[in-house]
Amino acid sequence: MDFDWLFLAEIVLAGLGAGGLYALTGLAFVMIYKATRVVNLAIGEMLMIGAYLCFGLATAMNMPMWLAILVAVIGSGVAGATLERVAIRPMLGESPISVFMVTVGLASILVGVVELIWTSEPRRLPEFMPSAPVMIGEAFVPPKVFYGFLVAAVLIGVALAVFRFWRGGVALRATASDQQAAYSMGINVPKVFSLSWTVAAMIAAIAGVIVGAVGGISSTMGVFGLSVLVVVIVGGLDSVLGALVAGLFIGVVESLAGGFLGGEFKLLATFMILIVVLLVRPYGLFGTHEIERL
Repeated sequence: MDFDWLFLAEIVLAGLGAGGLYALTGLAFVMIYKATRVVNLAIGEMLMIGAYLCFGLATAMNMPMWLAILVAVIGSGVAGATLERVAIRPMLGESPISVFMVTVGLASILVGVVELIWTSEPRRLPEFMPSAPVMIGEAFVPPKVFYGFLVAAVLIGVALAVFRFWRGGVALRATASDQQAAYSMGINVPKVFSLSWTVAAMIAAIAGVIVGAVGGISSTMGVFGLSVLVVVIVGGLDSVLGALVAGLFIGVVESLAGGFLGGEFKLLATFMILIVVLLVRPYGLFGTHEIERL
């Protein structure tokens, strides 16, 4: 029996689409870690909040989707800054495990808020992506996956350019490299902490809207954050390049596992890769040796 190469190509392309969203959300995770050294387990729930804000604005307030997405992203940024100021900044200087547990608590609180307002019933975002079939050669790519990947790729490129050339981005990179040196150079480090959480929350919100457009939204969307956590650990907690490479890689592996073994094997394959990488390179493929491990 001949092997179906077309089927394989379609699975890989779908995996790259998912991987683009992992990479985008991983970028938000790494941004927070590099600036504040906080392992933010609530990244999946921050993604969920962005999606639900968009849903509420589009349905309850009848906003056009482009405006609902814009307001949801801005609202998520405000929420991210608030979380950093209220829950994270008072914990700076405490043990990493204490701060880690605060983010676990934040995740539970965000889920509770969503279920209190919108209940735990799954919802669908209003359609806003093109629905015409997308063909790459002879391979079919679901249009939402294709356009979601394009948006993720563009946003990653914009984010990298902004943090390479924008003054705030330079301050963030300086703080990530050496907080004491940043202080001595006159950089407002607490403000940089707040900036990192704000921008990361906005990036996560955009990823949440795309994820919600592809598969719907629910209060269990935070599970997406588990795969993102694997991505950043595999790539290296403090490595932007690692988040991008590992995001695409994990997306393809999950897609292959789901396509050939069954959907229940996706997380199994992902965590098997995590275990192997941690055994060989405990600091990740592109991470630095100085990373503190919980």
